Amino acid sequence: MNQQTTRREFLKTSSTATVATALASTLTFPNILSGQAMNDKLKVGLVGCGGRGNGAANQALNADPNIELYAMADVYENKVRAGFENLHKIHTDRVNVPADRRFVGLNGYQRVIETCDVVILTTPPGFRPQQLKAAIDAGKHVFVEKPMATDVAGVKSVLESAALAKKKNLAIVAGFDWRYNYSRRELIKRLHEGAIGDIRAMYVTCNVGAVKPMPPADTRPAGMSDVEWQVRNWYNFAWLGGDTLVENCVHSIDRLMWMMKDVPPEKCLASGGRQIPNPGGNIYDHFQANYVWADGTRGFAMSRHMDRTSEDVSDDILGANGRAFALANNRSQPKTEIYTGKDVWRYQGPWNLSYQTEHDELFASIRSDRPINDGVRMANSTLAAIMGRMAAYTGLEITWEMIMNSKEKLVPDNLDWSGSLPAPEVPMPGITRYM
Repeated sequence: MNQQTTRREFLKTSSTATVATALASTLTFPNILSGQAMNDKLKVGLVGCGGRGNGAANQALNADPNIELYAMADVYENKVRAGFENLHKIHTDRVNVPADRRFVGLNGYQRVIETCDVVILTTPPGFRPQQLKAAIDAGKHVFVEKPMATDVAGVKSVLESAALAKKKNLAIVAGFDWRYNYSRRELIKRLHEGAIGDIRAMYVTCNVGAVKPMPPADTRPAGMSDVEWQVRNWYNFAWLGGDTLVENCVHSIDRLMWMMKDVPPEKCLASGGRQIPNPGGNIYDHFQANYVWADGTRGFAMSRHMDRTSEDVSDDILGANGRAFALANNRSQPKTEIYTGKDVWRYQGPWNLSYQTEHDELFASIRSDRPINDGVRMANSTLAAIMGRMAAYTGLEITWEMIMNSKEKLVPDNLDWSGSLPAPEVPMPGITRYM
């Protein structure tokens, strides 16, 4: 790179994935909806009826007065039943899911897609690429939770689906909800306008307690298959959840990408491991990832998932002329500040719950025939997280070119719910090679 090229010029000329974000920021609910468009009732299907799935379905129903929940699917019948009962209590007149539209099993998502106009995908991330592909192939709008995949093969599939969605004029809204937070949008806008000068370094954290800890092996019910045991404890298996850096800290890495205008990092070095004994699974409980962009900007991501340790989920950004700080532990009113000398800017605008806003803007974009497509940026943020995980797993410096050309595939083909599936080993730097 020419030494006369500034960081801001680098970002301006390199960014290729900001269209979806720019479109999203122009949409509000529901004043742009035409009366004619609102006359068309949309059928919504939910795939994955756990806590996040039920929350997303509730937010979808709050987003548009003329939609109904029409079908549901999960691998467990009791989750489908409980999800239906909870949502029906809240939206009695608009949860229209009789028993024959409540599907159970690994292929239940296919039946939901057949019957609905908009599909909510909130299953474990390992299943998302194939489910997203099926939905877009069938011409359905989609809300898909983060991350979009757990391996490189899955991300490449997601990119193909996103491209097809654009051709078909279909919406894809990603569960990277901070992109839909008003205060964070204003902060990033100011950073991109040069509020602290050229960004030199970013430090993001995702330090929380243990998430969905693995139960002891002796609690496994007699006769339960390997596949069901791993799916039941999906967070603890990298092929299903992606590991902690990809499943949870990916929010923080997505914010790194956003600050860098979605320009991918050039390379990454990382470390990680398992400090707290785990009765099963193959994930790490801590990561440190060091990303480097082509202009020299560095991004540091720390992820720790351990009980009884200090918790911190925040972003600290250092620029040539100041510093910005954002606390991410409160989605309704997150602390957002910029410091430049003696001057301090604090967000004073309207507050919003970004989980709700992402659905408000999804349905507003469908009604206005300007569907949001978060596809490229959501895939690249997921890939950046996988890049950090691969660097930690292997102990190698991983470049963006390497990760784009990687043949990594963790998700097994042709899963049989009753079948055997040996538990993957815990990765070891210097020995593991997922390339």
